[in-house]
Amino acid sequence: MTLCAPWNTNWGKVMTMSAFRKTKLTSLLLASILLATPVAASTTFDGQWSVQIASSNSTCTNGASVSIGISNGQVASNTASVSASGRVADAGIISVTLSSGIKRAVGSGRLNGSSGSGTWRAALCSGTWTAQRT
Repeated sequence: MTLCAPWNTNWGKVMTMSAFRKTKLTSLLLASILLATPVAASTTFDGQWSVQIASSNSTCTNGASVSIGISNGQVASNTASVSASGRVADAGIISVTLSSGIKRAVGSGRLNGSSGSGTWRAALCSGTWTAQRT
């Protein structure tokens, strides 16, 4: 006949299942607090940027220019007609959403020093973008 012993810790103390659950819950709470703490945003790419939009589709906007600002790694627009939001990571990877009225486009790419490039897409159009720090 085999008897089941209570769960035993490395210190030789017997821990009940209730105490084990409390310890596990405390560990999970601490981990979630650490993960939820915001990381300092990159300021490497902070400043004003001029973005040129291109598309090979003749029915889509081509040659438009949009001015955006980056502050603490967060993207914002500098004009009332275009709303911009997004984020720039430390390595320069950028993701951005531009909207004007009911039109919306999503872009991604990379900034490097004082320039950058990437791709964008909208409901019926897509293309490329380039950016210069102003």
